[in-house]
Amino acid sequence: MRIAIGSDHAGFQLKAFLVETLGAGGHVVVDVGTNSDAAVDYPDYAEAVARAVRGEDVDRGIMICGSGVGASVAVNKVPGVRGAVCHDTYSAHQGVEHDDMNVLVLGARIVGTALAGELVETFLGARFSQDERHRRRIDKVRRLEGRDWTGVVGSD
Repeated sequence: MRIAIGSDHAGFQLKAFLVETLGAGGHVVVDVGTNSDAAVDYPDYAEAVARAVRGEDVDRGIMICGSGVGASVAVNKVPGVRGAVCHDTYSAHQGVEHDDMNVLVLGARIVGTALAGELVETFLGARFSQDERHRRRIDKVRRLEGRDWTGVVGSD
């Protein structure tokens, strides 16, 4: 499987571990950075992961920041990308099976390497169920992405 992986400075060490683990597992890893633990802004790397997934350059994406929350928000701003922060294996597989999640977001300050490895393995092993109810819900999400929010109460 081709996997884009990125992180900010807080996720750099966990990303390095996962890049090595994924490569050893036979995956093709597209590392979009960062390349050190010097302070950077997570949206830049979340965008790079999301663009690779949206452009179908890769099959799935993994993004890591300190908590996972900011990166999760950022990857979901790119249409066609469905990412979620997951710190348990149930969410990591269910997010794919029911919600067609294509980006796993991890919080490096929340999970250790062993759990992160299990989460990634679970995420990559899961498949979208194709059940009618799940397809219907994903179609509704796609309509939300394509909606023009100009003039809607609460928009800029």
